[in-house]
Amino acid sequence: MSPSAPGFATIVNMSEVALPPLSRRGWLRSAAVASAGLLAGCIAGEPGPQQGRLEKIWGVRGTSPGRLNKPRAVTIDKDDLLYIVDVTPQIQVFTGEGEFVRGWQTPDFQYGKPSGLSFDNDGNLLVADTHYYRILTYTREGKLLADRTLGGTWGPGPGQFHFVTDCVQDPAGNYYVSEYGEYDRIQKFTPDHSFLFQWGSHGQELGQFLRPQKMAIDRAGLLWVADACNHRVQVFDARGSQPKLVKSWGQHGREAGQLNYPYDIVLDDAGFAGEADGHVYLCEFGNHRVQKFTLDGRFVGLWGVNGRREGQLDQPWGITRDSRGRMFVLDSYNHRVQRFRL
Repeated sequence: MSPSAPGFATIVNMSEVALPPLSRRGWLRSAAVASAGLLAGCIAGEPGPQQGRLEKIWGVRGTSPGRLNKPRAVTIDKDDLLYIVDVTPQIQVFTGEGEFVRGWQTPDFQYGKPSGLSFDNDGNLLVADTHYYRILTYTREGKLLADRTLGGTWGPGPGQFHFVTDCVQDPAGNYYVSEYGEYDRIQKFTPDHSFLFQWGSHGQELGQFLRPQKMAIDRAGLLWVADACNHRVQVFDARGSQPKLVKSWGQHGREAGQLNYPYDIVLDDAGFAGEADGHVYLCEFGNHRVQKFTLDGRFVGLWGVNGRREGQLDQPWGITRDSRGRMFVLDSYNHRVQRFRL
């Protein structure tokens, strides 16, 4: 079947095209979103879209240990413990059943709160300390490893940052740090934090970003970026000396298969039974839902609508997946976590 048939995403594939060096171009107000859209619905004769199944809800609004106040980032460790940061800002650890394990606060938060969490190759927690222009590193028990702090200085230069959103580490130990604000870019560093290169700028063209909120690295080593305010996904091969755009897809909208501020991205291509080809899950802040796509951007299913009842979401910020395939979404403005399968 032709890729232009209904139900297929039109993919921009530029695996041989190197991106230009960073520029400080301003807003591109009149430019259209570069990637073409996903069409809602299913191809005739194919199964209908998948629907999520709610399993559990937990969380009560508050500032004491075990309570949540607008949770805004989540990740999961090798033991399936959830690490969640909210606006208090507490970093709290929970079991998959919602039982509180431990918690701590970042050193400074007068000017803003962290908005990104991930784990490095050593099993330490990386915290995007957004308004302090740095990446903090903690042990799983909450001990700050001050000598591993990356950044901390505002500016446009190498190793300087504006509002950092996320940090991920590739299998070779290199770090990628995303940021938004004046620069909207990604910087790459060696395992010892030496600057390698940067790419991106503020805009809507391919290779540019409007708030790259979250990143993920797949089994092939490609870097997936939730380009939130461009309502799309961009995938890069940044393993060499210069990043290359591999593909980009997404169209702004509210229909199934369209996107509205995707704030988090999860890949399930880690070898789960029946999922050898892998899927992409996007948590949409603007559409109050989670959508599931194939790796080439074809819509598979969704879960969630706006509201406060069970199975409904209000401006969700984050999503993660445990080793059993269970999904956990931060129902941020309902101050809770919902566990479901999609």
